[in-house]
Order: sequence, then structure tokens, then C-alpha cells
Amino acid sequence: MNTESILDLWRNALQVTIAVSAPFLIAGLVVGLVVAVIQTATQLQESVLTFVPKLAAALLVLALGGHWVLDKLGKFTTEAFTAQTAPPRAVELVAPTP
Repeated sequence: MNTESILDLWRNALQVTIAVSAPFLIAGLVVGLVVAVIQTATQLQESVLTFVPKLAAALLVLALGGHWVLDKLGKFTTEAFTAQTAPPRAVELVAPTP
């Protein structure tokens, strides 16, 4: 593997990480904001009220999008391992123009 292929693998790993974690983070952010507004309106400051809805939202996202997450991670893993075993690409040498 050359430096270029390692950087491509690293970039793809970061993109997959962002794509897979985004639904969970967005759901947690929305639920946390809604719970915070409700807690502020009712003046009820209980720490369990912030944790349980976020956990429920994460489980709901996992139940609805778990297949997509596993598919995305599986495809990336397969591509990463096949990139390791693939023969190196030939580099074309271009003569400098006068």
C-alpha cells in the first residue's frame, strides 16, 4: 500500500464514521432540546428525565436504521480488506513539458 491509498482509506473511514453516527447524534440533540424545554417550562430538574428519552431515541434510531448502519459498516470493511489485498496501481510517469 502506498501513501495515497492509505489516505483514501482514512478519508473513507472518517466519512463512514460521520454517516453512521449522524442519525444517533441528531436524534439525541433533538430529544435533548425538547426535554430541556419541557424541564425549563415545568421547572422539574431531574437528571433521569434527560437520560431516558435520549436512550429511547438512540434505540429507536437503531431499530429503524440498524440495517442501514450494518450494511454501511460491512461494505466499508469489505472495501478496506480488499484494498489491502489488491495489487498496487501502476504510477504513470509523465515527462516534464519544456
